[in-house]
Amino acid sequence: MKLHPIVLCGGSGSRLWPLSRDEHPKQLLPLLGERSLLQETVLRLEGLADVAAPVVVSNAQYRFLIAEQMREIGKMPCPLLLEPAGRNTAPALTLAALRVLATDPEALLLAMPADHAMTDAAGFRAAVGAALELATAGRLVTFGVVPDAPETGYGYIRRSAGGEVAEFVEKPDLARAEAFLASGDYLWNSGLFLMRATRWIEELRRYRPDILQVCEAAITSGRQDYDFFHVGACFQDCPGESIDYAVMEHTGAASVVPLAAGWSDVGAWDALWDIGAKDEHGNMVRGDVVTQGSRDNLIVADNRLVAVLGVHDLVVVETKDAVLVAHRARAQEVKELVARLKAMARSECTTPSRVWRPWGFYESLDNGARFQVKRIMVRPGAALSLQMHHHRAEHWVVVKGTARVVRDHEQFLITENQSTYIPVGVRHRLENPGLIPLEMIEVQSGGYLGEDDITRFEDIYRRMEPSVGG
Repeated sequence: MKLHPIVLCGGSGSRLWPLSRDEHPKQLLPLLGERSLLQETVLRLEGLADVAAPVVVSNAQYRFLIAEQMREIGKMPCPLLLEPAGRNTAPALTLAALRVLATDPEALLLAMPADHAMTDAAGFRAAVGAALELATAGRLVTFGVVPDAPETGYGYIRRSAGGEVAEFVEKPDLARAEAFLASGDYLWNSGLFLMRATRWIEELRRYRPDILQVCEAAITSGRQDYDFFHVGACFQDCPGESIDYAVMEHTGAASVVPLAAGWSDVGAWDALWDIGAKDEHGNMVRGDVVTQGSRDNLIVADNRLVAVLGVHDLVVVETKDAVLVAHRARAQEVKELVARLKAMARSECTTPSRVWRPWGFYESLDNGARFQVKRIMVRPGAALSLQMHHHRAEHWVVVKGTARVVRDHEQFLITENQSTYIPVGVRHRLENPGLIPLEMIEVQSGGYLGEDDITRFEDIYRRMEPSVGG
């Protein structure tokens, strides 16, 4: 039987704001090294035998960035299933199971959240190997993390002497967590699962046929688009439910395998500090950071120098447009802070300063009344859509590379230190015909500068929705 990794790449990771944003969530960030959590999740599989290309289930909004990150680690093409709306992990796994079963009736599914971290990949592979025999025999296997502390932020699994799941337990208070740890019968609920695809469908049909029915219709009405499969719009009517609640808490075929692999769900800044490398004073730092007389802090400098003096147990995270300073013990409350920012309609909680597109990225350098300045990078061979703006004009200055400009019925090249002008209401396109990245400065001027002021006429990436710029 072939093992099909199912990478669940939804979620926003709001507790890791301001690095994690709605449009660039934590699973796509390099929080513990050079690679993103998504990339590390996929690479963790190397060394397992008979493994198929991973199936990534995600929001359509992230599709180009996910595809690019998979290409960076040499894992494209791979199936990308795009949901029109998030409906939790049970529907996501069901979509993947239905797609995989169409070509492999004997498939084994390894469901993995894309936003978890493990410091011991060999330990992870050993646990998967132990679970394979159980799953092949028809068991629905979950992985329980061997606890090393009375953690109140995780759910628990009580296991029987024979390795079956005896009980799922919600997040406990401290006294119960201490009792769980002392008993030795409880494991942290990791959110990882291994099972035969046919067994998942059988158990789902028994316990949640409503979910299965909608997912079947969504796959039937979906469409393939390059490396992407767009799930049908009817998926928005699917009940939202987790794998645990939908099936695992009801089935009599659930087993649990212990996982000792340095696991963390990286749920908040304090969790990242727990697993990250620290200096001799207990400070975990990333970027241009200088510390003096400070200890046990997590400090991230994303854009400029950050210096800390005489402080301890803090989280300090600097980005171009926002800075967070919090006590490490209150890191879980960042989610509530983000909710307040959203209620204030603050863009800093949704959009990062650097916005990735299939052709490259743009980032805002300055803005004010009736103007905005952006830096734009276009990859070699890439092109923005043929488009028009109703409310703004644009001035383009090339600082590196060569640009091919389409402006109404004319077409011309501009190179380093040359510029051009795009009036309001004129059809235009920007392309990079060269072999190196094209870098430009764009100055926008007009009465409205929102990203939704765009009418597309042609797009090689087949994006025709107005809310996606470029």
